[in-house]
Amino acid sequence: MRPRILPAFAAVLAAATAGGAGPAVAGASPDVPRATADPSPAVLAHEQAHDWRNVEIVGGGFVTGIEYHPTEPGLAYARTDIGGAYRWDTGTERWLPLTDWIGWDDYNLLGIDSIALDPSDPDRVYLAAGAYSQEWASTGAILRSSDRGETWDRVDLPFRLGGNEPGRSIGERLVVDPNDDDVLLLGTRDDGLWRSTDQGATWAVVDGLPSTGQAGIGVGPVLFDPASGETGDPTPVVYASVSGEDAPLHRSDDAGRTWEPVPGQPTGLIPHQAALSTTGALHVSYGDLPGPYEMYDGAVHTHDPGAGTWTDITPLRPNEGEEAGFGYGGLAVDPTDPGTLMVATMGRWGPVDDIFRTTDGGQNWVSIQEGQNLDTSVSPFLDWGDTPKLGWMIGDLEIDPFDPGSVRYVTGATIFGTDDVTPADTGAATDWSVRAEGLEETAVLDLVSLPDGPLISGLGDIGGFTHHDLTTSPPAGMHQNPILGNTTSLDHAEHDPATVVRAGTGDGPWAAYSTDAGDSWQPFPTQPPTVSGGGTIAVSANGDAVVWTPEDGVAHRTTDLGRSWTPSSGLPDGLAVRSDRVDAAVFHAVDPEEGAHYRSDDGGASFALVNDDVPATGQAQWKAVPGVAGEVWLAAGWGGLLRSTDSGESYVQVLDEAHTVGFGAPAPGATAPAVFVTGVVDGVRGVFRSDDAGATWVRVNDDDHQYGWIGQTITGDPDRHGRVYLGTNGRGILYADPIGG
Repeated sequence: MRPRILPAFAAVLAAATAGGAGPAVAGASPDVPRATADPSPAVLAHEQAHDWRNVEIVGGGFVTGIEYHPTEPGLAYARTDIGGAYRWDTGTERWLPLTDWIGWDDYNLLGIDSIALDPSDPDRVYLAAGAYSQEWASTGAILRSSDRGETWDRVDLPFRLGGNEPGRSIGERLVVDPNDDDVLLLGTRDDGLWRSTDQGATWAVVDGLPSTGQAGIGVGPVLFDPASGETGDPTPVVYASVSGEDAPLHRSDDAGRTWEPVPGQPTGLIPHQAALSTTGALHVSYGDLPGPYEMYDGAVHTHDPGAGTWTDITPLRPNEGEEAGFGYGGLAVDPTDPGTLMVATMGRWGPVDDIFRTTDGGQNWVSIQEGQNLDTSVSPFLDWGDTPKLGWMIGDLEIDPFDPGSVRYVTGATIFGTDDVTPADTGAATDWSVRAEGLEETAVLDLVSLPDGPLISGLGDIGGFTHHDLTTSPPAGMHQNPILGNTTSLDHAEHDPATVVRAGTGDGPWAAYSTDAGDSWQPFPTQPPTVSGGGTIAVSANGDAVVWTPEDGVAHRTTDLGRSWTPSSGLPDGLAVRSDRVDAAVFHAVDPEEGAHYRSDDGGASFALVNDDVPATGQAQWKAVPGVAGEVWLAAGWGGLLRSTDSGESYVQVLDEAHTVGFGAPAPGATAPAVFVTGVVDGVRGVFRSDDAGATWVRVNDDDHQYGWIGQTITGDPDRHGRVYLGTNGRGILYADPIGG
């Protein structure tokens, strides 16, 4: 598995500059073209309670940090780069999501740059929330909870954070003073070190540090030395890393008022994690880059503050012998034994990242990789079609303070853990397993729910899955043959649902077909010329023709399962194509920039312009209605939700704003499919269902289930009325059923 990329919608986010309107499109304004017909007013009938759950994949994305509470057994939290924060529940042995209440306008807050626990109050937890530090992103916030994340207060910050940017697994930037819990420190990416003296309610910059360090990486980790102070007074000794400096590690002896570089420290590397032992020794892991994708040099050092000495305890030297370049990330010290440490490599893509353990302060180390039994049965996709790996991007590693044999570490795709690491100390094997149950952090790019069949997904980074059981990660793992890192598009033949196609990006062919409803796949034997990305793919209602528009490319058609391709005439480059769900000869394409609808009546061989009065918002997601020839619904973002019953030649506007649209089984006694959208109805943003072709709507989510930016994909279940499948950017695939009918 190669390094995790930014979510697929990052380019769209980057376009959304002026006004901070959200991640959908730039340039939307009250003057966008509308459908000419006057719509009937939409009525929000009521908000219907639904039971929201995750489709189980278990993991799937980068968990950037874990924090154990030092005084309460079993209390632990995890942070992710785009999926919010979680708390471990000892009763269910699952991670509980804490930030699903964050909505569309605040999607940026689902990137958690740091998490801080109050050592003196187990109920109190803080999040430094903000995924991106670029100018188009909103500013960050401190989220404060006094009930373990059940409810939150929000304190907006005057700067941006970077929970999904380089260095996101660097040790905690946000910390609570262990001797005076009114005091918090926050290291930022580009704005220096900040202090709060009122439990995070207000903040002021700390002037003593010499600079903010490397642009975009800044200050972190930050570390209090609790033994240097007394309860009730601010802790005198504080360490802070300032990345990119000749002397990156600084120390304050007066609670942060003044700072000096730590004498004799290593230079030229960036601290990634830092931890103090009970004897006051400071241990630091280093890399030449902030990670998580690339490091080419690194080390591990121990500092004795009393003697003023530094000792190099690096377990495996990068760039020596047969070792290529890599660095060091995760680091932990046994709270009950100051001589026991564990540290993880980072960026060691070949042969693989490793974790090392010492019980004598770093004089001798053992490799965990060499004697590890790894159980991935909870998440079979982690086998990667071959042998499971210990992991990569191991930016954090934690020893349970109440059970020093229990260890957890993060990776780019999950959390692994063991209940007893101590056999490694005598050279014996250790048993590890997935510990990510309840934590779902995938970016969902497309969904297809087949009649009488499985749910098929297209995901970022881990390709996609075929779910016959929504409560279990598929035993077959991710889609194979080929493995696509990102599956950008899916479709199925309405009259032959076992025929499914997918397209995306990966190391092999970029598109494939299935004739058994996604249980197995075959790559198309050839590809259109100059394929530059997955783009979108569509299959005719009877399965005889496939039209593939590679990213930024020309649409091509095949009628022999990819043995040959011919260009589709009449279409501008790069337009997504979808098939009519009844008439096998008809395909549709919408140009969201020019506001035009094109249609093919000859199986995708040629297209003609049939409507040039579509909202030109830069965004268009549209689908043809199952069972109804010529009916197309278009979600045009701020251009609204529009419906055509004449194959795109005219539209009637249904809603003023909609970003996704999908269809499910009709209501009992009805014939029209249920329509699902994410958008705005009667001034309320959410997920909605209509059982009467858009005349009235029911909100199916609530304020506790918002999931950030939900403008990617949605579909209903063709066999079960009311069930909706929602694709998120960071909280995986969610599904909901009405409660009480």
